[in-house]
Amino acid sequence: MEPATENEWDRLSSSSSDGEEQAASDGSSSQFNRQQHVAFLMMMYESLPHHYQYQEINRITLAHFAISGLCLLGALDRVDKDAVSDWVLSLKAHPSNKADLTNGEFYGFHGSPSSQLHPDDNGVLMHNGSNLASTYCALAILKAVGYNFANIDSKSILTSMRNLQQHDGSFMPIHFGAEKDLRFVYCAAAICFLLEDWSGMDRERAKAYILNCQSYDGGFGLTPGSESHGGGTYCAVASLRLMGFIEDNVLSKNMSSSIIDLPLLLSWCLQRQAADGGFQGRANKPSDTCYAFWIGSVLRMLGGYNLIDKEALRGFLLTCQSQYGGFGKCPGDLPDLYHSFYGYTAFSLLEEPGLNPLCAELGMTEFSALGI
Repeated sequence: MEPATENEWDRLSSSSSDGEEQAASDGSSSQFNRQQHVAFLMMMYESLPHHYQYQEINRITLAHFAISGLCLLGALDRVDKDAVSDWVLSLKAHPSNKADLTNGEFYGFHGSPSSQLHPDDNGVLMHNGSNLASTYCALAILKAVGYNFANIDSKSILTSMRNLQQHDGSFMPIHFGAEKDLRFVYCAAAICFLLEDWSGMDRERAKAYILNCQSYDGGFGLTPGSESHGGGTYCAVASLRLMGFIEDNVLSKNMSSSIIDLPLLLSWCLQRQAADGGFQGRANKPSDTCYAFWIGSVLRMLGGYNLIDKEALRGFLLTCQSQYGGFGKCPGDLPDLYHSFYGYTAFSLLEEPGLNPLCAELGMTEFSALGI
C-alpha cells in the first residue's frame, strides 16, 4: 500500500457529481456492485491516493480496511498473503530484554514504518510508537490472511499491555500522554480474544469501567458521563461479549439478569435508524454509512437486528455507494477506505449475496475469526 502522487483519484474527484447523477438516473445504484468494490480496494491496496499522505502514521489501519474488505468480498486471492503477513510482522515492537516488559511501555505493533526508529548501538529501542489500535488492526490482517498465531510473540504483547490499563479499568492506547476511553478497552479485549489469552487485562476492572459508561438513555458514551454514541456503544457491548459478560442473542433470554439495562439500550439503538433508512451515531445527527455497522452490530449481538427496517437501510447504503466502487460517508460523497469497509460490513450483516458472513464482535469475517 504505497502512497501515490498521481492516479485515478483526481479524475474521480472531478467527475464524481456527474457520475453520481447518472448512476441515480439509470438505476445502476439499485444493486451492490461487488466487482467495482473489489477494483476500488485493489486500487487502494496497490497504490494509496496522495490524499492519504496525512494518514501515513495509520497505514496499518488503512491496510486493515483494504485487506479485511477484500476478505469480506471474497477476493483475498488477489493479494500476496505471505507478503502481507511479512509486512505486518515487520511492524512489531520488540523489547530488548525480559525486564522491558514491565517498564511501562507497550510492545505491540506500530501504525506505520515511519513510526519506527532503529535501535541504538546497544540494541535499545529509542522510540516505541506501538499502540493498541494498530495492534488490533495488525492481528485482524494476520487473521484474514491465515497467518499461524502460534508464531506470534504474544507474551510481549499481553504482558506489556497490562501497563496500559488504568486504575478505573480503562485503557490508554500508548504508554504515555494519551486519552483513555472505551475504544481502547475494546482493542484490548479484541487482542486478548484473538490471542486466546486474557492475561493482558483485568476483565473485572474493565467491566466496571464499561458499566459506568452507560448513559441515562441506554446508549454508551466513550467515557463515563459523556453523550451516548454509536461507536462507544459498539465498543461497550462487543467488549462485554468478548469478555464473556453478555450472552449471545441475550434479548431472547432473561433480560432482567443482564448486567446492563437492555430495554433502554435496545430502545436507544432502534431510535438511531432515521427516516432515510440510515443510522445516525448520535441523536439529531445525519445518517452515516459507518453506523450501519456500529449500531447494526450491537443489535446483531443482542439478537435484535430483525427489528430494524432492512430494506430502508439497504436503500440508504446504496445512495452512498459510488459507481467507481467504495462508499462515501453520506449520499453523493466520494468513497473513502473507512466508510467503504464499514459499508461492506453493513451489507454483510444484511446478508448480501456474495459477501462472507461477519463476526460482529470482532469486525471481521467469521472465517477469519474462527481461523478457517
